[in-house]
Amino acid sequence: MARPKKASQSLTPLELKIMQVLWSEGPSNVQAVHAKIETGLAFTTVQTVLNVLYQKGRVRRKLLGRAYEYRPVESKDSVLGQAVRDMVRRMFGGSSEDLVMSLVKTRQIDPATLARLSKRLKTAEEGEPE
Repeated sequence: MARPKKASQSLTPLELKIMQVLWSEGPSNVQAVHAKIETGLAFTTVQTVLNVLYQKGRVRRKLLGRAYEYRPVESKDSVLGQAVRDMVRRMFGGSSEDLVMSLVKTRQIDPATLARLSKRLKTAEEGEPE
């Protein structure tokens, strides 16, 4: 039996879409994941991608009857956090401040949103629930 590799590779867009199904729906077989994907993907494509995710160590699988049930190894927050850290490192030299300034300069975030975020940060720093 092949052993899963360590979860170090980044996710492709399709892998991320399938992981999002697993995060929202919980442990699922290929048929259930295929039914939730909103594109015209073939069943075998979903099956192949789930097997790739297993080989990458991103999901675990358990044989139930004649079908594998897949479950994510890491939480959505953990995987998205890794992706954001990687993007900030690669695109902004590790500076999250440069990321935020880029969002401001390209008008992808407005002053009202920044004010709300500032308030949420202050609340989080004080240890209060949001």
